[in-house]
Amino acid sequence: MEEKKVTLYLEERVGAAAAPVIREKLQQIPDDTESIVLDFSNVYNITSAGLRELLICRKKFGDKLKIENVSEEVYKIFEITGFSELLPIHIAEGAVMKNIYLSFKALIKKRNSDFPDRPAVICPSGTYTWADIHKTSQVVASELEQKGIGIGTHVAMCGVNSINWIITFFALQKLGAIAVLLNANMKAEEIVNVAKIGDITHLCYGQMPEMKDEEAFKDCISADTSCPIKSFYSFRDERDFREIMDRYDSVKDEYRSSIDPDFPCVMLFTSGSTGKPKGVLLSAYNLLNASDAFVQALHMQSDDRTCLILPLFHILAQVTFLAGALVGAVTIIPKDIRTSTLLSVIEMEKCTIMNSVPTMLLALLNNKDFVSEKVSSLRCTVIAGAAATPAQIKLFKEKMPQNHFMGAYGLSEMAPVSMTLYEDTEEHITGTVGKPVRNIEIKIFNNEKNADCAVGESGEILVQGYNLMAGYYKVAPDQQSIDEEGYLRTGDLGYLDAEGYLHLSGRLKELIIRGGENIMPLEIEEAVSSIPEIDMVRVFGVPDSFFGEEVCACIKMKDGNEFNEEQVRGILSGKLSKFKVPKYIFCYDELPMLGSGKIDTVTLKRDAVGKLMLNS
Repeated sequence: MEEKKVTLYLEERVGAAAAPVIREKLQQIPDDTESIVLDFSNVYNITSAGLRELLICRKKFGDKLKIENVSEEVYKIFEITGFSELLPIHIAEGAVMKNIYLSFKALIKKRNSDFPDRPAVICPSGTYTWADIHKTSQVVASELEQKGIGIGTHVAMCGVNSINWIITFFALQKLGAIAVLLNANMKAEEIVNVAKIGDITHLCYGQMPEMKDEEAFKDCISADTSCPIKSFYSFRDERDFREIMDRYDSVKDEYRSSIDPDFPCVMLFTSGSTGKPKGVLLSAYNLLNASDAFVQALHMQSDDRTCLILPLFHILAQVTFLAGALVGAVTIIPKDIRTSTLLSVIEMEKCTIMNSVPTMLLALLNNKDFVSEKVSSLRCTVIAGAAATPAQIKLFKEKMPQNHFMGAYGLSEMAPVSMTLYEDTEEHITGTVGKPVRNIEIKIFNNEKNADCAVGESGEILVQGYNLMAGYYKVAPDQQSIDEEGYLRTGDLGYLDAEGYLHLSGRLKELIIRGGENIMPLEIEEAVSSIPEIDMVRVFGVPDSFFGEEVCACIKMKDGNEFNEEQVRGILSGKLSKFKVPKYIFCYDELPMLGSGKIDTVTLKRDAVGKLMLNS
């Protein structure tokens, strides 16, 4: 007699969001069923909530329950948690952990299907559910389609973080367009420049600091006859997209064609701080799997609440938001990133996650109203975009003792590359940028010897993996950073230690060569940052007629502290070799910043060289 068997095929990630779905399916199983199989063929990860749900299933169905086709990677999770002893698990021969294979269009549809009424975004204009985002983006897509936007259209998005930015982004994804994410601080002339590079035909814009007069700004762009932008669409704050939701029923059945998850759908521009901006082509496959690396590293769950302070044109902000979307967590968008605003939002909304760069965290701690209690809800902060010094990490941990600080390393072309672990030691956090994330390969290469470096030997960092860009848009093959073996040549210098952790040394282009001596700016910056009175520093080489280059340090003092050059030099002389002590030290009230929160090194170096020329 044939066994009465029921097989349930589980989705890619078994976590909090999957639990009610599993329960609902199991409740429909007839009582006389003799065997219940949970098929893990498509599962690439299981969280603590997922493990708990399986334990409940085991208690309810006993020996009837079987778990089959488990990959070795997922089985490791069962093994380290002891659940391999509690559950009947069968490992699939040759199975490997699968990556997420969803387009952004499919993702928003799935979130709307799984939990339509769950809050997705909280912002100054209110709370938006996943259903709100799905429905409004459907209507916005219909408006954009009328402007001629469709599959493969290059559409720029330029504006500060807002719910309207997110809705417009998903609308473009539903149409199959390529969303070109621009720095919200761009001037009209800069937009014209990147439009020519990226063949941008449409501009969607929100609040922009440089847009004092909306019509004049657009006229400036249109006045350049060589500019390919011929159409504009506003998603400025005065537009409440919820007011157009009543049009959803008329368009709900549109845009049903599927989009290949690995089709390039996002273009990010490199900062342009070292030359002509280049368009980085990325797919939903790249970004969602990169975001899942964050989910796993940060132990993210659906009850997390992320304070999004980095700009959405930045890859770390993209990964941060999308990580929340993968698990159904809430993203909070502050009205601005003034430190007083952030302190208020974190305290009021009980934010649990905030990803940032060191300069932003330092500014937060320096706010006159800062007390640890205001940020006590934060459990994890990823620091990326710029390296934090040991002194800074120590300060962050003192002021936010409940917070897990994690280092990460990545580029617009590929992020994250590596991350420290959630429970890593302070030594790992301050001295490294972590281990390679899942399915990412890092090697260190000695360009002079044309050979791989040994453990502990510094060289150029080369990386490859699932989240690597397709390439730069319309850049000649010999100018592409991907080599013949498929590695991205990062231009960054570093080494891998015996534990597999990556250490950064500096950048090839930033290397200071003083009279034949190679000097890494990062080493000097760490020494300068250890001086308690100094808030921020940037070190670079400046021209010198005798040595070729000399070391220059530009600093900003902490509020209430006076700059004493003799004292600073005395301290550095005790920490650095004589040839590494900066010949020039310039003190600024404020250091110039890029929209990404990084110090604008190009502008700073130009100013410093100008000062030297005036004094020569």
